[in-house]
Amino acid sequence: MSETIIRLARPDEYDAIAKIWMESWCSTGLESPSEKLLTYLRERVPREVAGGWSLYVADDGGALAAMLAVNIERLYLDQLMIAPAYQGRSLGRRLLAFTRDMLPDEIWLRCAEGNAKAWRWYEREGFVLEKTEADPVHGRMMKYYRWKRGCP
Repeated sequence: MSETIIRLARPDEYDAIAKIWMESWCSTGLESPSEKLLTYLRERVPREVAGGWSLYVADDGGALAAMLAVNIERLYLDQLMIAPAYQGRSLGRRLLAFTRDMLPDEIWLRCAEGNAKAWRWYEREGFVLEKTEADPVHGRMMKYYRWKRGCP
């Protein structure tokens, strides 16, 4: 994995990024892959970039291994999605370190309450649960986390 680089995403990669997003999200077991979901994510990627996302990919010699979406102004890590074939290889830690370089003092994020693997990992990485509430769009219960430099 040492040849994997984190770089800004290009617009011509948005379809591939949407596919990684769907595959990673569906690997949680919270949803099943579908053409409807993929279409929704394909439409959402450019809309989110226009709305403030800084969008990055982990590029493994030309193959996209992960996506990372950060809203720097809001101190918000919006998406960290790793293609299933790359999960379990410490790529998430590299992406989180990259995020901490951009947002060195404070980071907010949320994840689905049902995605225990993700929220447990964020807790091990020093994020603290701030609240749990239903998402107003889809109704899924979400856990909201914050990491702050120097806090235990």
